[in-house]
Amino acid sequence: MGYTESIIEGRNAVIEAFRAGRTVDRLYVLDGCQDGPVMTIKREAKKQNCLIKYVKKELLDKMSETGKHQGVIACTSAYQYAEVDDILEAARQKGEDPFLLLLDNIEDPHNLGAVIRTANLAGAHGVIIPKNRAVGLTAAVARASAGAVNYTPVAKVTNLAQTIEELKKKGLWFVCADMDGTTMYQLDLKGPIGLVIGNEGEGVGRLVKEKCDFVAAIPMKGDIDSLNASVAAGVLAYEIVRQRLSV
Repeated sequence: MGYTESIIEGRNAVIEAFRAGRTVDRLYVLDGCQDGPVMTIKREAKKQNCLIKYVKKELLDKMSETGKHQGVIACTSAYQYAEVDDILEAARQKGEDPFLLLLDNIEDPHNLGAVIRTANLAGAHGVIIPKNRAVGLTAAVARASAGAVNYTPVAKVTNLAQTIEELKKKGLWFVCADMDGTTMYQLDLKGPIGLVIGNEGEGVGRLVKEKCDFVAAIPMKGDIDSLNASVAAGVLAYEIVRQRLSV
């Protein structure tokens, strides 16, 4: 599968893409444009919880492949998303306890790609991301994953906190990364588990954090107070791997 991200431009084409059910990761709209067709596009985008970015004409001109963007450009996913049940089924077929990574509003494509790569190498069965205020499976994410996106399923959900509640009913428990938590070496991270990693600036959101069973802190001895999101995911994922191997 290639790493080419599809660009849809022009008002009618973008409207039809939404109405046809195409998965649109980001919608770029000319800043200040409020006419009827653009308002229709924005309504359709909000139904999908699609990320909308308001930009200058110069950026749209640079992105456009036809020169006829009409003030709107939609970027569709370069890869197909899985369902959460697909990820659980993959674990069942391997005879393993589910191991999932859930990402709370990761906006940097390089971080998302790096987490997918780590998930693959750590033996996680899949990654779950939210539909809104987060980067999707773009070409940049695919490149940063070093090909792991071809092997590790990624599911996109409307509400991460609600998804955690549903997965708890299926036997999973959840740990999130936060510097104010319990040192990760003091936690039992075995069994069916979901590891929750927050975004680059704010960490795990309050509602999602409240749904987690434990909060894990990574010991840090330096002069700054946080790790890059993908690095934190790697450190905690491999503590889970270590504990699984010790069983």
